Amino acid sequence: MKTVHNASYDILRRHGLTTIFGNPGSNELPFLKDFPEDFRYILGLHEGAVVGMADGFALASGKPAFVNLHAAAGTGNGMGALTNAWYSHSPLVISAGQQVRSMIGVEAMLANVDAAQLPKPLVKWSAEPACAQDVPRALSQAIHMASLAPKAPVYLSIPYDDWAQPAPVGVEHLAARSVVSAGLPSAAQLSELAERLSRASNPVLVLGPDVDGANANELAVQLAEKLRMPAWVAPSASRCPFPTRHRCFRGVLPAAISGISRLLDGHDLILVVGAPVFRYHQFAPGDYLPAGAALVHLTCDPGEAARAPMGDALVGDIHLTLEALLESVRTSQRPLPEALPRPAPRAAEEGPLHPETVFDVIDELAPEDAIFVKESTSTVSAFWQRVEMRQPGSYFFPAAGGLGFGLPAAVGVQLAQPQRRVIGIIGDGSANYGITALWTAAQYRVPAVFIILKNGTYGALRWFAGVLDVPDAPGLDVPGLDFCQIGRGYGVRSVQAADAATLREELARALAGDEPVLIEVPTLTIEP
Repeated sequence: MKTVHNASYDILRRHGLTTIFGNPGSNELPFLKDFPEDFRYILGLHEGAVVGMADGFALASGKPAFVNLHAAAGTGNGMGALTNAWYSHSPLVISAGQQVRSMIGVEAMLANVDAAQLPKPLVKWSAEPACAQDVPRALSQAIHMASLAPKAPVYLSIPYDDWAQPAPVGVEHLAARSVVSAGLPSAAQLSELAERLSRASNPVLVLGPDVDGANANELAVQLAEKLRMPAWVAPSASRCPFPTRHRCFRGVLPAAISGISRLLDGHDLILVVGAPVFRYHQFAPGDYLPAGAALVHLTCDPGEAARAPMGDALVGDIHLTLEALLESVRTSQRPLPEALPRPAPRAAEEGPLHPETVFDVIDELAPEDAIFVKESTSTVSAFWQRVEMRQPGSYFFPAAGGLGFGLPAAVGVQLAQPQRRVIGIIGDGSANYGITALWTAAQYRVPAVFIILKNGTYGALRWFAGVLDVPDAPGLDVPGLDFCQIGRGYGVRSVQAADAATLREELARALAGDEPVLIEVPTLTIEP
């Protein structure tokens, strides 16, 4: 007899969801019974790390990742990480074990009361099947919903007595289905946009994470070259959509209204692709657009298009739209922008290293196809200026700014991309939110390199304290942390690099090895 259990595993297998990230409780054990040999279970010690690892895995693979959480408590533990997954358009299929159906109403222990409501609004769709026979269909729906544009997390609560029930008649059709998006603006819409771009006297390109996620990076480069226009990365970008040493590259826009308007001043047409318009952070009011500028937004997300405070928007497939647009625009006769000068190396220094020195060493030693997982929010500008990224899928950053992304995501990214080396660059404040991911890295021998920038404070928060005139705020410093001791306790080889020469030596050794390594680097605090 085919059961809900083996029918569901057939569906997961059909869609390639054979890696399961989880931290099991009693409600999840019946799902894990007779675990198939062609699946692998990646155990995390806290659900925040579990969701963070799955988030990194999904973003780096471009495919959905399957997460198994423990009822309401486990879901709650993972919600902080879910904020980043939601804003990065990460296709997570999250399942949560539920009490047996007959015990939910009396609110027995581990009953997930109003389960479908719990993860909202950080999921695209959530449900608890009305009966056991609907579990396979609901699982199939969850996978397709997560995968369709805009990609996003989804959530499915499953009572644990459902798994042993007989599967419904016709369940085999679910594993055979495919659901794909075919969104391309009309010929008239493309022609109008191409004409606007061709007529513009000084257009500018602003690119976001969905360009990298759509593997449209090369198309974006070709469009910038054909129209001879500079290219910026959208504020708080969670991925790198443009090679950072290309002559058209101009850097990352600040997450402030006035700052964006100032940097884009003089451009008559702003084309934003694959990013919200815009992700603001600090309140710095001003004009949304510089004088004389118009804006056009290309996005796969109707919500992003609808909530933007200015500009026109086209909703469609990013890759297909860029491909068609590239064929339609006329080649500009303007000269290409001049490449930005490389920043000069910093002079040798005593005491804690400046983050710029750390980034110079990383840039010197990192492989050409290295992947950087970055969660040191006070060093964003310095990193983008000094570390070269050439290939798609080379950079991941917490899209919502919620701490705890970096360490787990580095593990997930490395699992998804074993042929490339992952270097996690994590602030000491951020590291503690996802520190248990070090155990997973050690147990599964995931060869990511974790560089902890240790300045003893929440650097970005201290900068905000100055901006907001709160000089006496408590709780901004985190002294007394020894990440080498912590890392060794979790089974990760851990060393301190207090000077540039030691950092160079230890990073080279780590990159030559095949095990996870933690390098603690005492650093100065700088403004973001």
